[in-house]
Amino acid sequence: MNCRIFYHDKCFDGACSASLFTRFHRECIRTADTFSYHGLVHRAGTLFDERDFVDGENAIVDFKYSASPQVTWWFDHHQSAFLTPEDQKDFEAGQADGSQRMRKFFNPNYVSCTSLIADTGRIDFGFDTAPLNELIKWADIVDGARYKSAKAAVEMAEPAMKLTMAIESSADNNLVPRLIPLLTEMSLQHVLDQGFVQELLGPLMDRHWAALELIKQRATVDHGVITFDITDQPTEGYNKFIPYYLHPEATYNVGLSKSSFRVKVSVGTNPWTKLPASKLANLAVICERYGGGGHARVGAISFSPDREDDARKAVGEIVAELRRA
Repeated sequence: MNCRIFYHDKCFDGACSASLFTRFHRECIRTADTFSYHGLVHRAGTLFDERDFVDGENAIVDFKYSASPQVTWWFDHHQSAFLTPEDQKDFEAGQADGSQRMRKFFNPNYVSCTSLIADTGRIDFGFDTAPLNELIKWADIVDGARYKSAKAAVEMAEPAMKLTMAIESSADNNLVPRLIPLLTEMSLQHVLDQGFVQELLGPLMDRHWAALELIKQRATVDHGVITFDITDQPTEGYNKFIPYYLHPEATYNVGLSKSSFRVKVSVGTNPWTKLPASKLANLAVICERYGGGGHARVGAISFSPDREDDARKAVGEIVAELRRA
């Protein structure tokens, strides 16, 4: 039987979650002969295609809930985990009657979905997570923006940071499915040392420094809010800590970018801000008003490529709200 794992694509935690779930399933559940992987991205419109689900088991990790009866496992930690109130009611009904309690897990208190899967597997199924401590640690650091400084986040000395760059920025759709099986079988340095990863690093680093220069030229700061628009320079991703590296005094960042399939509004809080948490805006709540979501300190909204004007309007409204805050 095949187990297909749907994961948050272009995301280090998404890849780590898929890898850790694979090992957990192989060692503790033992009902699948093969595993396959399918990346999911936040986009305008429908997020799931029922035709992608297989006849065996279907797992969704680090991504929004699907009420499809074909989904057998679900793990997520995002505050905005449910697309609709009906999805949330479906999840809660399954938890209440016990039919999904041991297969579908949601806890927004976790820093990463990787650590949610690890703890659930260890506590509820006896999964040995000790060999995976490095992976779990770095999933928390990357997804929780727990870097020592903006310099550490942007200059990327650690293997996990370079892997994050490759996962977020590479245009190769086969890269993450190739990485997923390796992430729980070898150290992050050994994964980074693989030939197919090394050949990507040079061009990606060049693109990274070019993105830094572009954002440096475009970014402005007003009342603690960094804003920039790089929609005329389509990109599949950029290091989201660049704005704070350039403007460490700012509290928030609202960026507008464009890729092959969406116009994206990225909204973030400076992880090194001196403001107390009680004074900070909940960015997930703000993004949800426009059909997006995320976490309290970082969120995003996806618009279809033909709705660039709507995205720019949303940016203006969000920036004005954050400046007032």
